[in-house]
Amino acid sequence: MNAMTKSASDLRRAARDHIRTPRLETPFHERLMALSEVNDWYDWAGYKAPHSLFDAELEYFAIRSTAALFDISPMVKYRITGPDAERYLNRLTLRDVRKLAVNRVHYTAWCDDHGHVLDDGTLFRLGEQEFRLCCQERHLPWLLDSAFGFTVDLHEETEEIAGLALQGPTSYAVLRDAGFAGVERLKPFDIAAFPHDGGEVTISRTGFTGDLGYELFLPRAKALSLWDRLWTAGQPHAIRAIGYGALNQTRIETGFIVANADFVTAEAALRSDRVRMPDEIGLDWLVDPDKPNFNGRRAILDARRNGTLKHILVGLEIEGNVPAEHAIVYYRKKHEAGLVTAAIWSPTAKRNIAIASLERPYGSKFTEDLWVEIYALRELKYQKLMKRAKIVPRPFVKLARRTATPPGLR
Repeated sequence: MNAMTKSASDLRRAARDHIRTPRLETPFHERLMALSEVNDWYDWAGYKAPHSLFDAELEYFAIRSTAALFDISPMVKYRITGPDAERYLNRLTLRDVRKLAVNRVHYTAWCDDHGHVLDDGTLFRLGEQEFRLCCQERHLPWLLDSAFGFTVDLHEETEEIAGLALQGPTSYAVLRDAGFAGVERLKPFDIAAFPHDGGEVTISRTGFTGDLGYELFLPRAKALSLWDRLWTAGQPHAIRAIGYGALNQTRIETGFIVANADFVTAEAALRSDRVRMPDEIGLDWLVDPDKPNFNGRRAILDARRNGTLKHILVGLEIEGNVPAEHAIVYYRKKHEAGLVTAAIWSPTAKRNIAIASLERPYGSKFTEDLWVEIYALRELKYQKLMKRAKIVPRPFVKLARRTATPPGLR
C-alpha cells in the first residue's frame, strides 16, 4: 500500500515538474526574442517557437515580396550513416533511395506494416552512405527497430544542428550579398557546403513556402554568426524574421500537408479509423512499387488493387472570403462528406482556398454539389454560412521563380 502511495505521489510530482519545465530555446532564440514585439510563442517539439514576431499578415508578405527568415531548428533531424544506410532507407521509406544522388534532397514518407503513414519529411543525401532525415515527429524507437539486420548508425542531431529557412523572391540576393559564392548554381533540391565562420554551412534549395527559397544547416555553436551574416546582408533586401502563422499561409497556398494537422500519423492516432494510407493524403506519387520491398508495400498495393481506400485529400475553392478552417464538408447540403483540415483567404491567389479530407466516394466519384458549413463569429454571435465549394488542383499558387535557375535578381 505504501509503495502504491509513493508511486502515485511520484507521478503527481513528475507531472508538476513537467509543467514547470521551461520549453527549450533554439540556437537563434536570442535573436528572435530581441525582434519579438507581440510575445506570441507556441510549443514546437518541446521548443519555444514564434507564432508571429510582429504581425502575421506583414510577415506573410515578407515571404511573397522580399525575404523571410524562419527558425527551423526544432525540426527533428536524424543522421543515418553506415554501409547499409541506402539499403536501410530504401526499406524504410516509400521512394527509391537508389535514385537519390549525392548532394540532392527528396521529399518522402514512411509507413507501418499496415501501410499507414507514420510521417513525411525530407531526406538529404550528404554522401554515398551518409543521410539526414528531417521530419515533424520523433521516431527514434521506430527507426531503431526498423534497422534490425542492417549495419547502420542512427543518431538524432536535433539539438546539435541549427536550421534556418530563408524564403522569398530576394532570398538569393541575400545569400549572394552575404558572400555565398556559387549558390546561384543550386537547382531545386540541390545541396552544397559553403565556408562559414571557420566551419561549414550546408545550404539546400528547399523550403515549405512554394517560393524561391533555401534551408541552411550548421553546428549549433555557429548559429548566431550565421544569423548576423544573413541579417546584415539582408537589410537592403527588406529581410524580415517570421513566425509559423505566416509560413502556414504560404504552405496552404502551395498545397503542402502537415502531419497531425492534415492527417493523423499512425503512432499518434487514438482511433483506428483516423490513420491514413499514402494514397488517402495525396502521397500516392511517392510510392515506388518497382523498388525492393518497403514497409507497408503489400498493404498499399492491396488497397489499390481491391479498391478499399477510404479517404481522399482534395483542394477546395470556396465561395466568399470567410476562411473555412475546420468546417464540415457536405454533399448536396445534407450528406456529411468530410472535414476541412486547413483553410485561408489567399492574398496571392485572391481566392478562398482549403485542403479537405473527404470520405470516398465523395471527392472521387461524387465531385459536384459540395458545400462547407462555416461558423463566422460576428459581434459575439456565430453566423452559420453554407458556402459552395468546388474541387480544384493543388498547388493553389504556383510561382515560376521557385524553380528558375539561376534565380532572378531582385
